[in-house]
Amino acid sequence: MDGVRIYCENTGTFETVQAGTTLKELSAAVCPYVSENGKSGECSQPVLAALVDNRLHGLGYSIINPHNIRFIGYGHPDGRRTYIRSLCFVLQKVVRDMYPDKVLVIDYSLPSGLYCEIRENRCLEDGRPKPYFVTDGELEVISERMREIIASDAPFQKRVIGAAEAEEIFRRNNQTEKVNLLRTTGHFTYEVYFLDGAADMFYWPLTTSAGVLGTFNIMGFNDGFCLQYPMDGDAGRVLPMKRQSKIATALKEHSDWCSIMGVRGVGALNEKVLSGEITGLINFSEALHERKYAEIADQIYERRGSVKIVFIAGPSSSGKTSTSKRLAIQCRILGLNPKVIELDNYFVDRALTPRDENGDYDFEALEAMDLKFLGEQLNDLLAGKEVEIPRFDFKEGKRHFDGNFMQLHEKDILIMEGIHALNPAMIPDVDNSKVFRVYASALTSLSIDENNNISTSDNRMLRRMIRDNRTRGINPEDTIMRWQSVRRGENHNIFPFQENADAVFNSAHIFELPVLKYYAEPLLRRIAPTSPAYTEATRMLKFLDYIIALSPAEIAAIPPTSILREFIAGQTL
Repeated sequence: MDGVRIYCENTGTFETVQAGTTLKELSAAVCPYVSENGKSGECSQPVLAALVDNRLHGLGYSIINPHNIRFIGYGHPDGRRTYIRSLCFVLQKVVRDMYPDKVLVIDYSLPSGLYCEIRENRCLEDGRPKPYFVTDGELEVISERMREIIASDAPFQKRVIGAAEAEEIFRRNNQTEKVNLLRTTGHFTYEVYFLDGAADMFYWPLTTSAGVLGTFNIMGFNDGFCLQYPMDGDAGRVLPMKRQSKIATALKEHSDWCSIMGVRGVGALNEKVLSGEITGLINFSEALHERKYAEIADQIYERRGSVKIVFIAGPSSSGKTSTSKRLAIQCRILGLNPKVIELDNYFVDRALTPRDENGDYDFEALEAMDLKFLGEQLNDLLAGKEVEIPRFDFKEGKRHFDGNFMQLHEKDILIMEGIHALNPAMIPDVDNSKVFRVYASALTSLSIDENNNISTSDNRMLRRMIRDNRTRGINPEDTIMRWQSVRRGENHNIFPFQENADAVFNSAHIFELPVLKYYAEPLLRRIAPTSPAYTEATRMLKFLDYIIALSPAEIAAIPPTSILREFIAGQTL
């Protein structure tokens, strides 16, 4: 019998199936499990979704034409996201059943999972939504009911419905942000998922049923709770609970400011663009940044009798360079005299640089820096001595001295930026009381809607893609392919030391996604379907499809000192 010929990348075999066979049926026959490296195998992870010609699909997808198919589990980033989305729907279903007059908001990512709040349908006097303070006993009931749904292996069913019907469903659900989003995007139809009578909309696939979602936990946190999901590399254990109060406070503050400005989700942000109010939002957000720079400078000034060194650290594309320059300006206003040293000038010579597991130079390793020499120079500066600052020649791979001498006087402070700046092991022999540490990151709390939060990592990747293409000629495909390596370096060298910061600067702007869309969308569309980066490009394009881009005239309203100008050009710092 004639059929459709497909190639299964997991098994390395060609298979012939009848037209209309679903990915779930094919997976059950040839690849029911995948290992961490994506190969077919027993005693591994269950298949959660599939890449069909490098495009993500749920297992309910029907095969009509020949394809290359790769089944993915929790070890793949898209498999992990599929699991988390599905788990969020189970949570939404339970909360809606228990509190029909309230709404669950999955607000932002924490180091230990997703921060969630159950909210009343009214706001506080300052415009923030009023949270419903759920008790530990209620959280136990929520968790137990979720486990009942998972144990029953309840199916997720997808339907394509008209815009008017979708709006009415979500209006009944009290999901006003989702209604705003549908109204401003103007699509004629939407894919809506159903779970035992509950309806919700996600923007990428779910698992076919709830039975694979057995690993999760719920713990009370701040005004709401944290939904914990499996660890990377160990799908049988949830993420460990890390109560990183400084990062959580910064995220909560950004979420509150979004609410006060009436921009709790992308739909409300789109309305600001459509109504011509975006310039006011730009001015507000920039003023908020300026206030934060001033507050940090005030903290440094208050400790001027002891603090002589300011370290700034943060993950890729957080705007550390702009942060250091803006902070220096605020310090000058207070009468201090900032001097800048690049930590990159303290690399060891290339021949002494450690190598990673692939044999490549590992410039992000702490051992790639000459820590002994750095400590000696800092101690000499703190003692009032004059030192000759090195210059590292990256092309030659060696340190040089060009007569750049420096000495710290009474009102001088040293500002240094680098990925290890929060790690106490970088300067073990330097008096810690002389050092003020700043953590900078784009900690966005803006969500697509009530149950689809925006990843801070995605936000930063868009920033980096735009900047690197503009300033270094790096194509967007290379940025995507390098990003997982960048993230691994951050997880090892930066995130474990976030709480060592004396101050946290959140470089995210409420208005930045419509700006990033204007620049990033054309870059992402250049990536060919045959590219291994195509999967990620289509995911980002689908996300950006729900955002209305700013016009060049509106982008011109962004001041030349804005942190966003570091990425889109036009900065005067």
